[in-house]
Amino acid sequence: MVFGSILENKEFRERLKEEDPNDAQDFLEEKGIFLKINLLEALEFINKPNELSKIDYVVLDVDMPLQDEDDIDNENYLSSLIEKYDSKDDLRKIAGYQIYTELVIELGFPKSHILFCSNHANYFEELKSKFNSANIKYPISPNPDKPFLEKEDKDLIKQWLDDAHSDYFVLRRGIIEACNHLKTLSDAKLDFNGFINEKGKKVSLDEMHDYLGVLANFLPLREPDNKATFYKLFVRTLAHEWEAAKEVKDLAWIMKSTRNWIAHNSKLFDALDEQTVAYLFIINMRLMFNLGNKVLPYEKKLLALFDKEALSDQEFRTINANSRIPTNKAYRDLKNLVQDERAYVNDAFPFGKLANNIQESNSGFRDDKPLFTKLLYQIFWLNTSNPTVSTGKKRNVLEIQFWNFNYAKEPYIFEIARHIYKRSFLEN
Repeated sequence: MVFGSILENKEFRERLKEEDPNDAQDFLEEKGIFLKINLLEALEFINKPNELSKIDYVVLDVDMPLQDEDDIDNENYLSSLIEKYDSKDDLRKIAGYQIYTELVIELGFPKSHILFCSNHANYFEELKSKFNSANIKYPISPNPDKPFLEKEDKDLIKQWLDDAHSDYFVLRRGIIEACNHLKTLSDAKLDFNGFINEKGKKVSLDEMHDYLGVLANFLPLREPDNKATFYKLFVRTLAHEWEAAKEVKDLAWIMKSTRNWIAHNSKLFDALDEQTVAYLFIINMRLMFNLGNKVLPYEKKLLALFDKEALSDQEFRTINANSRIPTNKAYRDLKNLVQDERAYVNDAFPFGKLANNIQESNSGFRDDKPLFTKLLYQIFWLNTSNPTVSTGKKRNVLEIQFWNFNYAKEPYIFEIARHIYKRSFLEN
């Protein structure tokens, strides 16, 4: 099985004991893999824009049945193709060629995103001849000297699949699936207007759908060489709506700060990675929509970008239960960087205002990209913990108290917290 390296083998075996093609299709679709078992199915799928938009990469067999034996209504759909061959069997032997040319030539799908992999190596020469006669370059594969792989080429297949699941494409697909889901929500689920004061222009559901449409189509299917530039522009677009937000508190400070900083000192966002873009996207949508307490499928996909650095479930539960989250130290570290007395507000030092103070002053830390990236993560903790600060009159001692916030109270808060913990508090 080509996808064995990205699926859990035991689960796969249990679900496919009877090796029923329809069962395989249903199971693989749950994993984001769309299996088409004949040429007709494949051509119908790729020629529907809403279906083709679901995929980023394609694996093609060489030999494929032309259609289901019971499917007689669509014979004319294939007739023009069959006429180009001596027989239906000749078309069947190189059916993958027809899908490839339709994807690349007619639909503009990236060649580098298509892999030929087959058990029918005896048809490869005929396939090469077809490419040669049409004056079309051979497909691209991990081995430049072997455009058509056999299923025994496990290392090359794994290399290609790893590229297909790079952080860029996980991020891109997670954003697309999120926007598609959010477009299905009713007006009652739109919370963003609660941040806009009475004099501000409220956002309609249609306007929000336009906004989601822009975000869904922002990152190109071909991974750009200058992807950091795309990430910066994406975050600028993501945060732009917060210009109208006046009444912000708690997690909303994350997006309000992002909007302010990228508008007034955009160089802070020159080196964004997939994880930080995913984090800001998740927080943004949680603020704009009422999404309930559970972790949504697209959030699981995006949070998986943090898997290599996330705390385990039990590890974070222990830290949370024992109140060992270092909010106090993070607060003091930031306070020590602030030189401008304008940070004082009603005898308190709100964390978000302290961070903004550095941007508004001539601080030497104003252009510190790693610092402000970390602050965007730390606002998640400091603004949920709500610090109360006072200065002792006798010895001018700064006293800080934080609410004992329970990050295990809501499933989505818990998952975000354990995934971003290291980025928030550990030294780079």
